[in-house]
Amino acid sequence: MRDPEEDSGVHVGGDAYGSVRVNPRRVRRSARGARTRRRGLVIAGALSCLVLGSSGVTWALTNYATTKIEAVDAGIQGSRSSTGAMNILVVGVDKRDNLTRKQQNQLKLGRETGERTDTMMVIHVSEDHRKVTVVSLPRDTWTAIPGNGEHKINAAYQFGGPKLTTRTVQAVTGLTIHHYVEVNVLGFIEVVDALGGISVCTPVPINDPKTALNLEPGTYSFDGVKALAYARTRATARSDLDRIDRQQQVISALLNQALSGETLTNPVRLASFVDTALDTIRVDDALRGDLLGLADQLKDVSTDDVTFATVPLADVDYKTPTGESAVLWDKAAAKELFRRIAADETLVKPSKPSKPPKATPTPTASPSAPALTVAPSRIALTVLNGTTITGLGAQTKADLQRVGFLVPEIPGNTPQKDFDKTVIRYGPGREDSARTVAAALPGANLRPVESLGDKIEVVVGRKHERAKKVTVKETAAPTPVATPTATPTARTATDNICKK
Repeated sequence: MRDPEEDSGVHVGGDAYGSVRVNPRRVRRSARGARTRRRGLVIAGALSCLVLGSSGVTWALTNYATTKIEAVDAGIQGSRSSTGAMNILVVGVDKRDNLTRKQQNQLKLGRETGERTDTMMVIHVSEDHRKVTVVSLPRDTWTAIPGNGEHKINAAYQFGGPKLTTRTVQAVTGLTIHHYVEVNVLGFIEVVDALGGISVCTPVPINDPKTALNLEPGTYSFDGVKALAYARTRATARSDLDRIDRQQQVISALLNQALSGETLTNPVRLASFVDTALDTIRVDDALRGDLLGLADQLKDVSTDDVTFATVPLADVDYKTPTGESAVLWDKAAAKELFRRIAADETLVKPSKPSKPPKATPTPTASPSAPALTVAPSRIALTVLNGTTITGLGAQTKADLQRVGFLVPEIPGNTPQKDFDKTVIRYGPGREDSARTVAAALPGANLRPVESLGDKIEVVVGRKHERAKKVTVKETAAPTPVATPTATPTARTATDNICKK
């Protein structure tokens, strides 16, 4: 299912493990003036929309952001209010004619001129701004493009730019698009590097001479150039469909890294990340005027709250009348998927235990204790001070971050100040994660609370101990199979995060 135009990649090195990379000084010096006009990839834009809020950045940067970001006319009447449910179309634009020949050779981007969309995603923000759903639209989707007949969906940008792309996506999904974001490839590289790199894992081998990737199944730490190569390669069984999975995994890794203590407690890294993220995107005028307002609305979103969905497919190797290889959606199942998204329905429902367990002490290392299955790096927590001891919440937050947990929110206080022991409160379906937290906090009690939804809270008591590191043995992801998906599949960003 390869596309003749897909001959591009990123030069990483002879075996993808070396240190060969694009010279940052030369690339940046020649790239800054035209950065928003270059070839794009969706990941940096999706990250900008999600993480600027998730990381709790509440700086007074509205004027700065407005001058930093370029506006684009996508033909939509987006609301200037950052409240309420909304759908954001994120597009990576493939434009090569503004790169020098040397840059094209270094990044192996080819010689084609013009613009095309490399990737498209629809990001749905729920009415209460507590949930985010990301749906990847396969670039090889065969669909009607208004006024131009049937083509692959990525041709819409070539025919009519952002306006026609937005119209096409609205027509095929049935969703109203409220905002538009466009991103570029060099910006993606710099976003990853600003975060200090990311960790990704492949369940299958990848051998792609075009991107110089030669990977065995396993986990790898990548800088920006290597991460881009990993997100772009189609050299696996399901081609573009596997690439979608990898791109969603990369976004999850970026979210995890941005929310980690290594970023949030490092002012230099945080400032570099925010500055770089703002510099990678073009957005519609309404979003440009209130991007930070939306970010503030999303400040409590964690990796548990971000869901990635795939469009149900009826044919993954459809032969078009023009002889191309494309994919066809399962129209009925896709219609139901987008109906559920528009209705703010949760796609990943927690599995409720048959009988809510009673409060139990911390799991011990006894033979009867069930094995831990969720790593700290995949668990987002809220910390509350249940005592009169000033600063205990902040101290516990730092302690939990030290041993690998995600604590994106500022610690709060409970109305009652008489907690003797630390209590771990968790919602339905979060028992496995709660047991990991309990293993890291000796002496803490577990307490299921139905009203918490999918949240986990740590209420610190007077008799508390320092958090300790725990080891979790996680199973490898299954090998993908090249088959259509009759029903939508969905995973949270937490599920996508690789164990380091």
